[in-house]
Amino acid sequence: MKSLVLSVLCLATLLVATTVAQQPRQYTDKFDNINVDQVLSNDRILSNYIRCLLDKGPCTQEGRELKKTLPDALRSNCEKCSEKQRNNSRKVISHLEAKKPADWKKLLDKYDPEGLYKSKFEKLNKRS
Repeated sequence: MKSLVLSVLCLATLLVATTVAQQPRQYTDKFDNINVDQVLSNDRILSNYIRCLLDKGPCTQEGRELKKTLPDALRSNCEKCSEKQRNNSRKVISHLEAKKPADWKKLLDKYDPEGLYKSKFEKLNKRS
């Protein structure tokens, strides 16, 4: 009986360790070479990304990846983001706040209805 319990505990430990090992420590970097400045300066492309994130239009491969990653990035305060991803996030948020406040509000309403993540982001940004 003791060996059965020990075996089950070992198996459970192995499963937990395997699951943790499979979780990525960083988000994919395959889209890090997108020129964010170019996207932000092109209203048509930016609007397409916004519509994708709001479930109002089709998504590109990059848009689907962003949409999939965004909730976790918000919850974890971009813990798995590379420095480039953090910088690009700040750039996009600043642009949306200043140039597209109505769209920014819609995104906040969808992804941060209680304002929890926006508050964390603002505190983090003040320290940067």
